[in-house]
Amino acid sequence: MSRWHKLIYQTETQFDRALEQAERLDGDDPLLIQSYLSYGVPGRALVLGRVLEDRGVAEAEQNDSLWENFKGAWKRFRSGEVRHAELSVSLETPSGTFQQRLRADDEGHIAQWLTLPEGPPDDDGLLTLRLELLEPKRTPPVRGEASVLIPPPTARFGVISDIDDTVLQTGATSVRSLAKQVLFGNAYTRLPFEGVAAFYEALNRGGNPLFYVSSSPWNLYDVLVEFMELNSIPLGPIMLRDWGVSATELLPTSHGLHKQEAIRQILETYPALPFILIGDSGQEDPEIYSQIVRDFPGRILSIYIRDVDDDAARRESVQKLAKDLAKDGSTLLLTANTAVAAEHAAAQGWIHVDGVAKVAERRDEDIAKPA
Repeated sequence: MSRWHKLIYQTETQFDRALEQAERLDGDDPLLIQSYLSYGVPGRALVLGRVLEDRGVAEAEQNDSLWENFKGAWKRFRSGEVRHAELSVSLETPSGTFQQRLRADDEGHIAQWLTLPEGPPDDDGLLTLRLELLEPKRTPPVRGEASVLIPPPTARFGVISDIDDTVLQTGATSVRSLAKQVLFGNAYTRLPFEGVAAFYEALNRGGNPLFYVSSSPWNLYDVLVEFMELNSIPLGPIMLRDWGVSATELLPTSHGLHKQEAIRQILETYPALPFILIGDSGQEDPEIYSQIVRDFPGRILSIYIRDVDDDAARRESVQKLAKDLAKDGSTLLLTANTAVAAEHAAAQGWIHVDGVAKVAERRDEDIAKPA
């Protein structure tokens, strides 16, 4: 850690501690365990979550005003993390109750792999773990549940998708557009790309797991989940990143490094499963995914890149990557039309042929909807 990094980290840490003492003199502030859908295999599971002050962030309503949306955004980003909180995680099994103690980091995050007694997940493919806050104590106790996706043996492949400008229209290449959506929008004001829900439903059929990897902060997790539910986009683990100053990082992990690390961990968790990668041309997805193809030869069935950049030079550079990947036996398809990607997937046998018509139909319906 450099001298400046150490100074900034210590200053931020001392500020957080002073703020905690000022806000929690009576120790009665309501807290919550915000769990994140994660993933695993039989006998091994990743637990993801965060311990926060309960600031009463309400679910969005369709007619919420800009002011109401801004208040929600303010509450999310002034998250009031609980440093080094201690929790118990438990699971009921035929042989008894499994229990383990977990400790949150400086930002209240929990990210820990557990070795569990093997047991079947629920009918929806999810393993449900019980969480309880041990320190700081509250009366009544603060409890929650963590869901872990366990892909079924019938899964033929997995899908790893970006979110911004791939699933969700954000204008991520425009700082102004992105800031406006984050600060003054909600799950209702966010729009999906046309036909995405039907395409992902087709890919998900048969238990093929979906994973989402984004450089957005964890503070937006509930907004993204609500957006997907509103637009019938299949849920899966959403791997976001922490934007706080930590003992090991002065700035948030770079966009490319975060995505590469998240994708690598997923691929290494399921070594026998091939994957489809989906992203957009606006940032670094083609380059990141191309490196993944080289690092995991034979594992990537195809790359679908949504064309969101009008720059001819950018299109040319992505097409060059596609030619290079073809030499390595993989495919990169650049298109602005979800139906074109669906047609390609159907031709390869990855989705049922009837899925193509559904994607085209839903795409037309989405285009016809008022913005």
